Amino acid sequence: MAWRRYLVALLFLLLSGCTSRPPILPSLLTTETAVSKLEIETTPFHPQKKYQCGPAALATLLGHSGVSVTAESLVPLVYLPEKKGSLQIEMVAASRRLGRIPYVIEPDLPTLIGELQAGRPVLVLQNLGLQLWPVWHYAVVIGYSAEADEIILRSGITRREILSTYRFLDTWKRGGHWAMVSLKPGELPAIPEELPYLKAVAAMERLVPIDSLISAYRAALTQWPDSPTALFGLAAALHAKGDLSSAEQNYRYLLSVKPDHIAALNNLADVLADRGCYREALLVIERALRKEPGELRQHLVETGHEIMRRKANHPHRQSLCE
Repeated sequence: MAWRRYLVALLFLLLSGCTSRPPILPSLLTTETAVSKLEIETTPFHPQKKYQCGPAALATLLGHSGVSVTAESLVPLVYLPEKKGSLQIEMVAASRRLGRIPYVIEPDLPTLIGELQAGRPVLVLQNLGLQLWPVWHYAVVIGYSAEADEIILRSGITRREILSTYRFLDTWKRGGHWAMVSLKPGELPAIPEELPYLKAVAAMERLVPIDSLISAYRAALTQWPDSPTALFGLAAALHAKGDLSSAEQNYRYLLSVKPDHIAALNNLADVLADRGCYREALLVIERALRKEPGELRQHLVETGHEIMRRKANHPHRQSLCE
């Protein structure tokens, strides 16, 4: 209601209007190469309908990432009528379904600025009310001005909303400092962190084409070339695609990095069996069984039995590996 918004604004002015505070952005952008003013003007704008800032903000973010989508088409995916809004989990899940890697960034202003400098808008959750009287709102940060100490957003029905950095940080803090970028498969965040990125990629495994997964894991390996998780994910994706030679190569490299990786040994045996190399596959399973006395042992035994059944059904394929 209008009187509630007026009261919130009045309270904010009473609490903060009498204090003079030093600017924030100039202290962050002190190097010679730092960009003092930036605005991603190509970011699309989807004005929100009542209570539907989630679909509008997500359409804005995904649109800049190359996804052809409207706020209306996202309503069934993210809008919860009973809550008159959208939860972060729905925003993340919808991004995955549409072929993008939703990456939740670190909850600090330097990371957010880094994504903008990398050319990516940032979707943020704000609380425009008070901690005990919240008014939740999604917006998309598209730029900043260090000289004016301001943040620029696509927000609600306003194409270019300008907030002081203090005002933005205050509303973002009350929103839990939650923020997300949309990555195309093959892109890395501006400040990549191995575990969060690979978790974000792994969550997409059943939702995107194999080639997208391969691109995502290959991007990870440019940053972390000996990452067991990235090597395993890439090898598994290559195997699923049918590229047995490349899958074998990546499993073998992973095992040179981490010789006791039981899942890699199991999957390498499976790849070798697919190539018809049954004898070598069974030797790999024997190697794994010598290393694994625990919970994966039964799975290794089952893999070995399956390889022996395949060998019995295709006795002549072994010649491909000899």
